[in-house]
Amino acid sequence: MGQKKRIRFEAIKHFSNVLEYPRDMQGKWDDFFKNEGAITLELACGKGEYAVGLGRLYANRNFIGIDIKGNRIWRGAKTALDEGLANVAFIRSHIDKVTDYFSPGEVSEIWITFPDPQLRGSRSKKRLTHPGFLRLYQKILQEGGLVHVKTDSPDLYQFTLAVISLFDLELLEHTDQVYEQEIVRPELLIKTHYESLDIAQSNRVHYICFRLNKELPLEKDDKLKQLLSEPDTD
Repeated sequence: MGQKKRIRFEAIKHFSNVLEYPRDMQGKWDDFFKNEGAITLELACGKGEYAVGLGRLYANRNFIGIDIKGNRIWRGAKTALDEGLANVAFIRSHIDKVTDYFSPGEVSEIWITFPDPQLRGSRSKKRLTHPGFLRLYQKILQEGGLVHVKTDSPDLYQFTLAVISLFDLELLEHTDQVYEQEIVRPELLIKTHYESLDIAQSNRVHYICFRLNKELPLEKDDKLKQLLSEPDTD
């Protein structure tokens, strides 16, 4: 680990808005934020641009970015502290531990912004919109809670739409080019470091909003695996 990363890893240990693998936080976020505002998570938050950006837009709501990379979290956490954004915090942890930190129904919305699309078929279970992850989100989302996905990966976009269709989830909005819409909502104008890199080289930004409003039967995971293995005949 480089010297800069070590410095940042050490620094976040003393940041009041960063918790590393926190214990006994379920049901206690109102105390942490000192208000009863709705909680939105940014998963795989990287430098926390969305958590910070949403915190600026909506002062009466609370936002928590989650990522394992402490040196990346440092950037967002420091910005939030510098700007006095008391409604923004970060958790350093793996995403699959998310149910350890929130009680059922404690989270109102989830944003997944430019995650690793895990393009290899053998790694599809690591995609953050795979039903294995959606079942975790379902345990902490309030009834009717929203999931937002923003990505430059056409593969992750199509995969997520396939999951929504297969499990008959409520699809509220989707577009394969955010910035070509006539009206772009302020929250969709927030740009992350990874969006600026255009790693997928698609020159497009995709967006999906849906509700986890149905059960996610395990047996359908096999059907999803089958769909992924079928060749595209178009």
